[in-house]
Amino acid sequence: MAARTTTEPEGAAPETPVPQRLLAVATRLFAERGYDRTSVQEIVEAAGVTKGALYHYFGSKDDLLHEVYARMLRLQQQRLDAVADSDAPVEERLRAAAADVVVTTIENLDDAAIFFRSMHQLSPDKFKQVRAERRRYHERFRALVEEGQRAGVFSEATPADLVVDYHFGSVHHLSTWYRAEGPLTPQQVADHLADLLLRALRP
Repeated sequence: MAARTTTEPEGAAPETPVPQRLLAVATRLFAERGYDRTSVQEIVEAAGVTKGALYHYFGSKDDLLHEVYARMLRLQQQRLDAVADSDAPVEERLRAAAADVVVTTIENLDDAAIFFRSMHQLSPDKFKQVRAERRRYHERFRALVEEGQRAGVFSEATPADLVVDYHFGSVHHLSTWYRAEGPLTPQQVADHLADLLLRALRP
């Protein structure tokens, strides 16, 4: 698995605030053992806190799993909104958005892998919440495609929904094959996939 940028190697340092320490440890354990094979007791012992502290900040192991993914999605949503709201031509904005979601996914590869491997284990309410959060991101991305199609910059031959599914299908599979020691950097992978998307959209 690729190295992460959002957690420290063996869990967070003791001076790290408790919520971040719990998330760092939970992410490491979920990645190493799997969500269903990691107990709350193992998480709190590794984090050096009590069960009471975990339940104070997160309420349940289910909440921890949700937050592992939600923090990455919040970052991606903020970055997409900034790109989409810029004054750049729509083709540049879509390419930047398409590349950014690849880079941020690779930089948080454990988060992505954990979530797509374990999302079915979320409670129904949490699962519904995550789907709504992901839908908002996808809809903002799709709006860029539709803007370009209306302006004649992009082909209308393929519905915008399928264009979005095409790109995010590639993004969701990154955790199955990308390796930090491989021949391509995160930015190079992002550039290739973004270019493929733009080529497919050219009239």
